[in-house]
Amino acid sequence: MYERFYHLRERPFALSPDPEYLYPSRVHQEALSYLRYGLESQAGFVVITGEIGSGKTTLLQTLLRNLDNQTTVGRIVNTMLEPRELLETIMIDFGLDPGGRSKPLLLRDLAQYLVDQRIAGRLVLLVIDEAQNLSLAALEELRMLSNLETEKSKLLQIVLVGQPNLREKLAAPELEQLRQRITVSYHLPPLDADETLRYINHRLRRAAIGAPLEFPPDATALIHARSRGVPRVINVICDAALVFGYAEERRQIDRDLIVDVLGELETTGVLPPPGEPITEAAP
Repeated sequence: MYERFYHLRERPFALSPDPEYLYPSRVHQEALSYLRYGLESQAGFVVITGEIGSGKTTLLQTLLRNLDNQTTVGRIVNTMLEPRELLETIMIDFGLDPGGRSKPLLLRDLAQYLVDQRIAGRLVLLVIDEAQNLSLAALEELRMLSNLETEKSKLLQIVLVGQPNLREKLAAPELEQLRQRITVSYHLPPLDADETLRYINHRLRRAAIGAPLEFPPDATALIHARSRGVPRVINVICDAALVFGYAEERRQIDRDLIVDVLGELETTGVLPPPGEPITEAAP
């Protein structure tokens, strides 16, 4: 649509997570360091939280794509599961067949799989997305799985990724033993105004053919104020700005255009009125 007009290879602000566009902000670099430490230590749970659209999935994809080929990764995205369903889903993701067997047999088979992986020199990583949806019983099931270990390290490294209320759930008295096994916990804060400017222009440079388009500081300051530094909302606003600019044949994006874009996004319900909580911007 607007790509040719602005000399772009592709849409720089697409909502689907893409590690190619990860902006290495201080926050995300710090989070990656914590994640890597947690995985290398092989000592317990890693917990990463952030608001909707804060970049958790992109961060995770960046980490996973840089793992060596000696790491076996299972990833669970449907977390509205009871404990047995969770166990069966984990087994299926690792290529095992639950086969309707009893829970003790399922645990035996999973334990044997993990031992076989370790003998082969492989690490096994289980990533749980949207972990805030797990019941207390399901989280306790994960703790029990973390008991599978050798004398020196865990056989299964578990990463829990979720929204801020995951922390509230983990604070439940019933999960005290799980909390004791969390070795790394990191919350992704929103971008500040300077990081928002750099984030926007980083993505424009990544997509540019030739000299990149840039959003000026007064425009990005307004975008930051309205998005509150949440990357997904920033993307929604910036993509709409390029659509508006293309429709009006404006080669440069300025603050006045952003004002018009924000008004339209609020009118259509894509963004809530100023002052109201931002939940999840519509695509």
